[in-house]
Amino acid sequence: MANRLVKVVAPLVVIAASAGAYALLQASRPEPEKNDEPLRAAAVYTSPVMREQGTLEVVTQGEVRSRTAIDLVSQVGGRVISVSPEFVEGGLIEPGVTLLQIDDTDYRLALSEARARLADAELAVQQALADQDVAHKQLRNTTNPSDLALKKPQVQQAIAMREAAEAGLERAGLDLERTRITLPFAGRVASTRVDIGQFISPGTVMGRVFSTEVVEIRLPLNNQQLASLGLPIGYTAPAGGGLPVRFTADVAGKKQVWTGTLKRLDASVDTDTRMLYAIAEVADPYGTGASQHGMPMAVGLFVEARISGRELLEGMSIPSSALRAGNVVYVISSENLLEIRDVDVVQSNADKAFVSAGLTPGEQVVTSAIRNPIQGMAVRNLTQAGG
Repeated sequence: MANRLVKVVAPLVVIAASAGAYALLQASRPEPEKNDEPLRAAAVYTSPVMREQGTLEVVTQGEVRSRTAIDLVSQVGGRVISVSPEFVEGGLIEPGVTLLQIDDTDYRLALSEARARLADAELAVQQALADQDVAHKQLRNTTNPSDLALKKPQVQQAIAMREAAEAGLERAGLDLERTRITLPFAGRVASTRVDIGQFISPGTVMGRVFSTEVVEIRLPLNNQQLASLGLPIGYTAPAGGGLPVRFTADVAGKKQVWTGTLKRLDASVDTDTRMLYAIAEVADPYGTGASQHGMPMAVGLFVEARISGRELLEGMSIPSSALRAGNVVYVISSENLLEIRDVDVVQSNADKAFVSAGLTPGEQVVTSAIRNPIQGMAVRNLTQAGG
């Protein structure tokens, strides 16, 4: 009986002793220190949202090209007997000035022969009309005389021969004029291929020239730049109109400035670059359209273009450093809490971003970097604190 009691009581005693020891240890354990220090707010620099009104400006680049560039092709053959001193690469050409003269001796003779043939044809017409008049008188009393008897076919033939002679005279005159090579516009010589004494045949390319009356600059535009201009694809400016464009380039150690006009937009998007091209023009680039230093806007120059776009009536501007990827801006609330907002960006450059919606003038936007930004997180504005 005593042994059975020991077997039952002994385990209970061990369990009770263990529980008591655990309770004693827990009671003697020191209380953990309470950390009453608040979470540290992220330090940021900010800038105010500014109200902005004005003209949007699009900056792009392009190469100057002549609007008109042609090959000089001979329409007649012969030996070159005269070459203008201006017919050299880079030479300035005035409209109507003779660049090359082809020997015209044969063409003058051909013109004289054509005049003689026309005179003979005119005489033949007069003779046929006289014969017709005689035939009418002789056949006055004849019933239903034939056209042949009345000399009608003979008169028609004579008139046709006269018309052919007139055409021959006109052709001979044109051939004579074509021995003198001229331009219908003011231009410059890009290259030459013939010289004095050389024999050329019809179709010979004698050189290449380009007009200096107007130059064009093709300017690539992305989608945002197109929106800043406020123009539709395929736009064509009205006569005498178009958006003003300011061109600049460093030439001869100086910054040169030219002014031009945007005249049209391409009607299709480039499938390789996904860009749309605008075409701007500068009139008289080698004369009155030269830069403030008298530098011509030469064909082949690569220039920067600043296009004056549409008016921004109700907009805001922020530093470009405040604009995050995906058109997101971090705003500091009046309680110094972070707000993450989506904004509508009209235009951005290296200094500013112009916003049409999503912000209010006077709000503070974060311009410095934030690690792991979270909506509603506490921030400390170092700009306002003078930090």
